[in-house]
Amino acid sequence: MKPFKGFTASESFTQLPDTFFHQLLNQIDEAAELKVTLYFLWRVEHMGSSSHALRASDFKAKDLGLAADEIRAGVEKAVKRGSILKVEKAAKVYFLLNSPRGRAVAQAIENGTWNPERAGADVPFERPNIFRLYEENIGPLTPLIADALKDAEETYPAEWVADTIDLAVRNNKRSWKYCEAILKRWKEEGRAKKQDRRDNKEDRDKYIKGEYADYVEH
Repeated sequence: MKPFKGFTASESFTQLPDTFFHQLLNQIDEAAELKVTLYFLWRVEHMGSSSHALRASDFKAKDLGLAADEIRAGVEKAVKRGSILKVEKAAKVYFLLNSPRGRAVAQAIENGTWNPERAGADVPFERPNIFRLYEENIGPLTPLIADALKDAEETYPAEWVADTIDLAVRNNKRSWKYCEAILKRWKEEGRAKKQDRRDNKEDRDKYIKGEYADYVEH
């Protein structure tokens, strides 16, 4: 085994979706599929193109440390599992991450509204206002964050998502994980109850700590 010299101080980092750890990691039981999936997530995070479509030749043996047949088997298993999408068009095969963006691109390829082979082509992927809201208040938009935002917009009311971003700014917790945690809690516990309790607390504080404090028994 060749010894690893360690990470450097100037590393760039790849964000991985929580679903990878919560669902996929304990299901994947072969090294080839695990390597292919991690490699795909890394490529998606660092691709300049908005399409994030890979060809079979994009899975490099020297990067993965796998033989060609092992790569092929790993990709096929990831496709069968559903973590990677496979699209065939005009005798050509493309692979995409099974995410909101990936599904939109796959559909665009299948219905002929986008051709990955056309130089400079851009994917007809709608850019929701939530992207702009995130960039203006939280930070730079990465491909995985964009997919997480798109998923959130499909799962929760748009008002909720916007409100959590506002809360993140006001509480100086500028991260999507913070926003996502609030959304999940609202969904599980009911936002109305949370809001009622917060309003009741604000009403109590108004009297206990405000101008009427001297007249209220504690």
